[in-house]
Amino acid sequence: MSSETVIHTDLPLEIINKGKVRDIYEINNNLLLVVTDRISAFDYVLPNPIPSKGVCLTQLSRFWFDYTKNIVPNHMIFTELDDFPEILQDYREQLKYRSMIVKKTKVIPIECIVRGYISGSAWKSYKKDGTVCGIKMSSGLQESEQFSEPLFTPSTKADTGHDINISFEKMTELVGNDVSGQLKDYSLKLYSIAAKYAHKRGIIIADTKFEFGVIDDEIILIDEALTPDSSRFWPVEKYEHGRSQPSFDKQFVRDYLNTTSWDKNSPPPQLPEEVIAETQRKYQEAYEKITGEKFLFM
Repeated sequence: MSSETVIHTDLPLEIINKGKVRDIYEINNNLLLVVTDRISAFDYVLPNPIPSKGVCLTQLSRFWFDYTKNIVPNHMIFTELDDFPEILQDYREQLKYRSMIVKKTKVIPIECIVRGYISGSAWKSYKKDGTVCGIKMSSGLQESEQFSEPLFTPSTKADTGHDINISFEKMTELVGNDVSGQLKDYSLKLYSIAAKYAHKRGIIIADTKFEFGVIDDEIILIDEALTPDSSRFWPVEKYEHGRSQPSFDKQFVRDYLNTTSWDKNSPPPQLPEEVIAETQRKYQEAYEKITGEKFLFM
């Protein structure tokens, strides 16, 4: 488990971005997204990949893009290798299950975060001064408690380091009133329908983030959607506010790293095999609970 399951550097395409998790290539005026098994935490890519993680992210995004396409248009074009251009057919083994061809958009530089429950950085902020991303909250909230209404808390998109939380008013200064209003509306609608569906499948979506782009003057959903990398997933049957929750996302890795002596300002430590295996299991269980299908992408 100590090496990544696939290497993408020999694809016959120009790579235009190598992110923490995704490698993005340009192809025929569209983009090829290849989701690796890399995992990041505290703004660092960790030295150990999580086997099949990229497959989980791709297949969950595929599920959610299809599930929400009538609410918000998205960038997905092809996910089946048979539909990929001929130039990629010799690379099927590298690309299978973890890649999709998507529309190329002008990315809107805002992370659209929706919080249904108070956890993580929101809980830390609330304990400090009674606010969540600058929004004054009522007193007496407990950790992991559900908000009366989901909160839309945008942030700037940072290429490196931390994203910075901003107010809705600041967001309108950056991208305009109309765009801001549509992003907020889309984000809350997506969260609402996804949270309702996931709850029936045994998962609480505590919070999540969306990204959007513009193509032909239309705002569409891009990047990934409602995955364990972009969301906080909790098991319904174990939920109890007033404490932190077990999760199906990479919080398990963050929790492990917090038990080490790592200062989070230097190269991160190796992950133990048991942490890698449990993280892999959690990602696959999230896929199975949400889709209702066994994870058979091997």
